[in-house]
Amino acid sequence: MYKQILVPVDLNDKGFSDRAVELAVWHAKASNAEVHLLTVLPGIHMSMVATYFPKDAANKMKKDVKRQLEKFATQHITEDIIYKTHVAEGKPYTTILEHASKLGADLIIMPSHKRSKVDKVVLGSVASKVVQNSPINVLVVKPQG
Repeated sequence: MYKQILVPVDLNDKGFSDRAVELAVWHAKASNAEVHLLTVLPGIHMSMVATYFPKDAANKMKKDVKRQLEKFATQHITEDIIYKTHVAEGKPYTTILEHASKLGADLIIMPSHKRSKVDKVVLGSVASKVVQNSPINVLVVKPQG
């Protein structure tokens, strides 16, 4: 059914993105799809931000995040699944949608963070914006418990 599945991964939120990847692996096995893990960094190359860091800091940061994402992938994706890892910069929800389009993704599987008791029934802001603006199906994984 699906051929290209995009999973945005927040490496700072331990123990939650893994549930979204678990579902992506299940869907990939069922439909022989390829899984794409994406981590979005804030716009560190923006001129205002870049002036606060040494010139090579942004590239070092991207390489480090890429290594972390690849390690995450090997821990959560079985060997029989074809997958790729991607690190991009920008505003999270627009970067997710742009990457989905670029990859020709036909499904986005993403976690929605539980922020507080008041927000329990509301999607996280990034997930909400992706759902509202995505031209393809989005499966939102809610926190358990």
